Amino acid sequence: MGEKVFLLRDADVSGKKLLWDAGLEVVVAKGTGESAWIEEMQREQPAAILTRADRVSAAMMDACPGLKAIGKQGIGLDCIDMDVATQRGIQVVYAPVSNVNAAAEHTMFMIMACARRFSYVDRVFRGGNFDVRYGLHNTFELSGRTLGLIGCGHVGSRVAQKASLGFGMKVIGYDPAMDPEAPPAGIRPAADIEAVFRQADVVSLHLPSTPETRNLVDKHLLRMMKPTASFVNISRGDLVVEEDLIQALEEGWIAGAALDVFRTEPLPPDSPLLAQPGLFLTPHVAAAVEQAVQGSCRAACQGVVEVLTGQPVTWPANHPLPVQE
Repeated sequence: MGEKVFLLRDADVSGKKLLWDAGLEVVVAKGTGESAWIEEMQREQPAAILTRADRVSAAMMDACPGLKAIGKQGIGLDCIDMDVATQRGIQVVYAPVSNVNAAAEHTMFMIMACARRFSYVDRVFRGGNFDVRYGLHNTFELSGRTLGLIGCGHVGSRVAQKASLGFGMKVIGYDPAMDPEAPPAGIRPAADIEAVFRQADVVSLHLPSTPETRNLVDKHLLRMMKPTASFVNISRGDLVVEEDLIQALEEGWIAGAALDVFRTEPLPPDSPLLAQPGLFLTPHVAAAVEQAVQGSCRAACQGVVEVLTGQPVTWPANHPLPVQE
């Protein structure tokens, strides 16, 4: 057999087939958690690690000195110690486009949940009140409303397309990487991030977790929103100061919010977020649909194959430094 690829969790067979066809040996972890994985990797000595959302730490890289590649089945790279991988000459590959449509669709689902106060209606209806519809205030149609995007990359621009063409929304956006002279279709560039929070009826967050974006959404920005507006986040939980969001909901700074991601995952059962009636929650499932999961798996596995067989890398996530002999 060829070099080994260590899967922290079993992956879709369509991705594993790419590895097998390249002559690579697929090893699926038997245990769960860093210590168990380190023990197995010390024994197996893989040339690559494949992860979906589990953290790949420096200690895990230490366990296999011959490690050449880390494959991430998805867009977010915050679960990988990127600085260490780059310094050690380890190529990280990822899947930046495979789950874009699924994430955009989930965003629209959450926007609609806010507009129709779905969390509140569902709870009251289950409590036996069918007539909740007669006293339902602060709901609205999306047509003609303003969607504000923070982050206008792959997912944000797809959300803009669906919101403007499918729902008749006006879309404004802010992204420091966006060329204001050539914005993605359907997006009117905002002067700054504060303009988005002031003007939008729904603010939707689509940024990676970086030192610059962590704790970005705090009470300063939330206080700028209309009291009828809603906030949506499917990107990363640490971009939002959750205590400030709870205060915004409890004190009526905003009408509602929807979160798919959290600072601590899994969300603890005693999290105060669970007690917020104006908050719609899903458990980090924006990209958890069959097509997206399979596509992300294939893209990550193809990247691993490219690294281990010396081919040009289609989706590199870093630029590894040369390994010093």
